[in-house]
Amino acid sequence: MSAALHPPLPQPEAPQIRHPYWVLGAVCALALMSTVGVSMPYPILAPIFVDGPADAFTHFLGLDPKLLMGLALAVNPLGILLGSLFIGPLSDRYGRRATLNVTLTATLLGYLLTAYALHQRWFLVFVLARFLTGITEGNVAVARALVADLHGQIDRTRGLAWLNACLYAGWLLGPLVGGLTLGLGEPVPFVLAGLAMLPCLVILGAGVPAGKRVSGPLHLLQSMREQQALGLLREDPVLARLALLQFLYTVGVTALYEFAPLWMLEQAGLGSRGIAYVTAAQCATMTLASVMAGRFGSGRRAHPLRDAAWLALLAALGLTLLAVLPSTPGLVMIAFLGLPLALYNAVMPAWMSERFASHGQGRVMGLLSTIFCLANVVVALLGSGLALLSSRWIMGLGGLTCVLAAWQLVALARAERQRDLQQEGQA
Repeated sequence: MSAALHPPLPQPEAPQIRHPYWVLGAVCALALMSTVGVSMPYPILAPIFVDGPADAFTHFLGLDPKLLMGLALAVNPLGILLGSLFIGPLSDRYGRRATLNVTLTATLLGYLLTAYALHQRWFLVFVLARFLTGITEGNVAVARALVADLHGQIDRTRGLAWLNACLYAGWLLGPLVGGLTLGLGEPVPFVLAGLAMLPCLVILGAGVPAGKRVSGPLHLLQSMREQQALGLLREDPVLARLALLQFLYTVGVTALYEFAPLWMLEQAGLGSRGIAYVTAAQCATMTLASVMAGRFGSGRRAHPLRDAAWLALLAALGLTLLAVLPSTPGLVMIAFLGLPLALYNAVMPAWMSERFASHGQGRVMGLLSTIFCLANVVVALLGSGLALLSSRWIMGLGGLTCVLAAWQLVALARAERQRDLQQEGQA
């Protein structure tokens, strides 16, 4: 059905926040605690499946544990993908706080079910629980939309950079907690991930304003169908082009996120603790880079897309080197890659938030989350097959897709620069 028959919903005006930095702090704390739960499983799935006991869980239906690990990796971002299609847009209609309240509560229950399924060694229930939890974890777009709502009171690039810093800090703490508590029992990290949602709910109620809702009848299913983020690809050809190159870049990023633990297990012989420490070093680099990016704000002369292209090339170089480097230099490279990844994630969302603000911040941020999750699913499934050869093949694939993304970013930056010059000439 055409967009003309269902025009975009009028977007709520940005609320006049009395203490905007307090709200930003609350959103950042919420993102930090939420991401701790999301990131806990990443360093422990490889040890659970590849180094775990040979039972009906790790050899379900007689399949190779690496294939089962790939499925366990894929279902969670698949759920986030589906959630990202409508959670961000629905927050435009029903309010940010109400949307987060429902999704955080459901996430808590999902993690507890995941832990119970692992304790009982029920592989199918474990996979289903990770999928359902993923659906409710598609709410990072709401956090980004909340920060974008503060523009005018807080610089958008600075606010998103601080939010990213807290997200990366969560990725630092989560792997550490997961890796260090796995020895207490495989379900323990998932129980802790669920309990991390309790302070999130407290922070949500104390620090995040309810926000304005779009007036009109509250038809949930109709809103999900008409306002889901992928509808933007039909409405805006520039966004459609951007989505393709962002997907290529994110394939490279998720190759690192999802299979660096397997690389460390295969190439460096690290266990869950060692994987957690290296992942934490990478996330510390990302956190520091995001804090530094936030200090500079958005007042730059170069076009943001050109900056993003150079950062994508740096990521491509690092991933390609991981395909050939020995263990110790490779571990250093994994930590270093946090730098271009974090800076890219400070540049791209801020530019998209400004360039496509008319579509609604929830929808735009939801599209970014959707692309990220789609890449996660593709890499998890494709990578589990390549892992039967070597994790180095997966890193090489990531380097190739990042090069293609950088090439497309340069072309898009040129087109956007010409557009800006034409608008300046007409002014």
